[in-house]
Amino acid sequence: MLKKSLPVIFCLLFTSLTSAQVEIGASYELRDEDPQSGFGVRIQKSILEKIPIVDLGLRAHFSYFSETNSVDENSFSYDRNFENYDFGLAAYAGITLGLLEPYAGAGLGSETVDLKTEDFEGVGVEPEDENESNIYWNTFAGAKVTVIPLVKPFVEYRFSSRDLEVPDLNDRTGRIIFGVVLSF
Repeated sequence: MLKKSLPVIFCLLFTSLTSAQVEIGASYELRDEDPQSGFGVRIQKSILEKIPIVDLGLRAHFSYFSETNSVDENSFSYDRNFENYDFGLAAYAGITLGLLEPYAGAGLGSETVDLKTEDFEGVGVEPEDENESNIYWNTFAGAKVTVIPLVKPFVEYRFSSRDLEVPDLNDRTGRIIFGVVLSF
C-alpha cells in the first residue's frame, strides 16, 4: 500500500514545493480584429500558497498591437498608424496535474485605440487623428506546462467584450496567446 501511495505523495509534495509566489511572463498574441498580432506581458501572484495542487491568484496584464497601412490614391498618399494597447487585472484559479497546469479566470481592463496620419502628400483633406478608450471585461482559459520548474510555456484563449451590461457578440474580441512565464 505504501509503495503505491508513495508516488502520489511525492508528486503532491514536489508540486507544492515548486509552486511560485510570483510569475512574470511575455507572450505573442493573435486576435480577430485589426491589428491582429501583438505582444503582451503579465505578472501574477498566487494568493493562497498553502493549498496543495490548487492555485488561486491575481494577474495584471498589458498587451500592445500595432499596424501601419499605406494609402496611395491618384491625388494624395499617406501612412495610417493604428495602435491598440490594453491593460487589466484578473483573478484566476488553476490546478496542478503533474506537468500540466490548466487555469481559468475573469477580470476587467481598459483598452485604448490610437489612429495617426503621417506623411500626407497631395490635394484634399488630411484625415484627422483619432483616439478612443473603452473599459472591457474578459474571461480566459489556458494551460501551462512545467518542463523546467522556473520556465513554463503556456497557451491561453481570452474572450473580452466592451459591453459591461448585456454581452453583445458583435462587440467582442477573442485572442489566442502563446507565451512563457518565469516563476520566482
